[in-house]
Amino acid sequence: MKRLLISQPMRCKTEEQILADREKAIADAERYLGEKVVVIDSYFKGVNFAGVSPLYLLGKAIELLATADVAYFTKDWKVARGCRIEHTCAMEYGIKVIEEK
Repeated sequence: MKRLLISQPMRCKTEEQILADREKAIADAERYLGEKVVVIDSYFKGVNFAGVSPLYLLGKAIELLATADVAYFTKDWKVARGCRIEHTCAMEYGIKVIEEK
């Protein structure tokens, strides 16, 4: 089983939207890879991040990305600077990338 990190914009989305995007990403990744995946949980459900630096959160995401075999980028990843940085890191460091069509 491959370890999967999901990169998705979260700003201005409800928890329900975020979780629905994640479920779709998992199903797409498993279909693409032809096997089940272990999801690296990069969404901290119910946590209040008010006052937390976006750069701090990006650092945590990159730390998690370092443990992934595969990174899945949801269809709107290009609109979020954090997702773009995660994409660059994945490409530069040889982590397999799947982009939602």
